[in-house]
Amino acid sequence: MGNKIAIVADRISWEERQLIHKAPYFGLDIEWVNDESLCLGDPQAQTLNGFDVLLVRSRSYTRGGLLATQAEASGIRTLNPAAAIQACENKLTLRTVLSKARVPVTQFRLVLSRQDFDKALEELPLPLVLKPVFGGMGKRVTLIRDADTAHSVYDYVEDLGHGFEQACLAEPFLDGGTSIRCFVVGRELVAAAEFESAGSDWRSNAALGNRNRALDHDPELLKIVDSVVNELGEGIYGIDLFTTPEGYVVNEVNHAPAFRTIAQATGADIPSAISRYLQEILA
Repeated sequence: MGNKIAIVADRISWEERQLIHKAPYFGLDIEWVNDESLCLGDPQAQTLNGFDVLLVRSRSYTRGGLLATQAEASGIRTLNPAAAIQACENKLTLRTVLSKARVPVTQFRLVLSRQDFDKALEELPLPLVLKPVFGGMGKRVTLIRDADTAHSVYDYVEDLGHGFEQACLAEPFLDGGTSIRCFVVGRELVAAAEFESAGSDWRSNAALGNRNRALDHDPELLKIVDSVVNELGEGIYGIDLFTTPEGYVVNEVNHAPAFRTIAQATGADIPSAISRYLQEILA
C-alpha cells in the first residue's frame, strides 16, 4: 500500500496545516482536496485517483458522511469511516447507539413539535438545554432558564427552522460551566482537558476556546473512551463529556475535531499522534 493521503475539507485551518507540515517526518504525502470539488458517484472517480486514505475533515457533518460513503464504495479507506461520521452527525443516533451498549449518555427528550416541547418541560428540570439534532461547534444551542421564556425560544425553532432543522433534543443543564474534551486517535486517549465557560457565554464547548486545563487520564475516563470506540470503531474523535454525581456521561462525539486548543492546554503532539496512526493503517 502507498502513503498518499487526502485531507478532505472545505478549507485549510491551523489543524490541517499542522498535519501537512508533520507528514514528511513520518514518510507520508498529504495534500488538501476541496470537499466541494470531488463530484463523486463514478466508482472510478478521477478526483480520488492515487489516494490511499481520505482523512475527512469537512466542517459539515453531512458533507463528510456523504463523501466518505462514496469513497468507501470506490474502495478507498476513509478516516473516519462513513458509519462513524454519520453516527456523530445525528445526536439522537449517537446516543441511541451508545445507550444500547450501556455507555452513559446525557438524559434527553426528542423534540419534534411543540407538544413534545411541552412534555419535555414537564419531565425535565429547569434550566434545560435545547439543541439541534444535527449540528456542532455549540451553534444553535440554547439555555432555557425559566418557563416564562421557554415558548418564546421555541417560536424561533418552529418559525425559522425547516425540516430536519426543527428536530431538537431537550436535556438538563448538567455542566455547571465546564465540560471535558477527550481527543482520541485510533484507540488511544491522546489528550484530555476540562473547558470552562468564560465571560457571559455559558457554553463550555472546546470549539469556543474558553478557559481550560489538562486532565489526568484516570481509569474511568479511559473506560468510557474505550467504550465509545468499541461502538464507533477506531478513528479520530473528540469525545465531549460531563461529570455528574454518578460519573462521566457522553454528551457528543465530533468526527473531525479541532485540536489547537486542547493541544495548547495539554502539550500533546496531536499531529504526530495522527501521523503515527496513519502509518499504522497504511502498513
